[in-house]
Amino acid sequence: MATSTMLLLLADGRFPAGAHAHSAGLEAAVAAGRVTDLTTLGEYLRGRLATAGLVAAAFAEAACRAAAPGPAGAAAACRAAGAGSAGQVRSPSVPDRGGPPSSPEPDEAVLRRAVLARLDAELDARTASPAQRAVSRRQGRALLRAGRQIWPEATFDDLPAAPGGPHQPLVLGLVGAAAGLDPGQVATVAAHATVTGPASAAVRLLGLDPYQVQALLVRLADACDVTAARAARAAGEPPERLPAATAPLADIHAEAHATWEVRLFAS
Repeated sequence: MATSTMLLLLADGRFPAGAHAHSAGLEAAVAAGRVTDLTTLGEYLRGRLATAGLVAAAFAEAACRAAAPGPAGAAAACRAAGAGSAGQVRSPSVPDRGGPPSSPEPDEAVLRRAVLARLDAELDARTASPAQRAVSRRQGRALLRAGRQIWPEATFDDLPAAPGGPHQPLVLGLVGAAAGLDPGQVATVAAHATVTGPASAAVRLLGLDPYQVQALLVRLADACDVTAARAARAAGEPPERLPAATAPLADIHAEAHATWEVRLFAS
């Protein structure tokens, strides 16, 4: 299938990964009176792009780079991450007959697992809210199920076996690689998803005109592209130096929302 079509499919909110069940914090923001109309929704979405969108796009792109076919992808990602410099992810030395031990050679899968584990830990550290960490891993599990069904030949076993499953941006990176997308395209999908989910939820929560909401998303297209480009510039850095933009109020909203007995959306 053409790469452009794959890009559209992954960016489509109807992709079976459960995104439609989440408002990305908008439901709590509406209840708190902070998002009340199209104008405040636009402010909310721009804030999402500058924080969660940038972080998700950078981590998704970094994961996609690590999953690139052949040893060059994993090795390059490992060099960027600084992994293996102390030999902790290299294969054991195998002595040559009648000669000195050969130099340890990095194994592609070992390198990839090392990078993805570090990315997972760093993304966990950037997600202060336990509720948001749980949501990211829940969405990661859902996306992983879809990825395994659609691309059964792809290898997703290198994702870290963290409690609750891997974070969603990391799964998106590997799914994007399986779909044949380049890392920059994966970053664009990640940035796009941070605004389309809550925009769709706003139609239900606030009764907004869906045509006006779509027009708002069109006006945010350039901001999405800028966010993806910023993520691309950052994604080649070691995991601990990837973007760490945060929104403390969003963390507070997420924790409050998790206590509600009645709600329209899972987050």
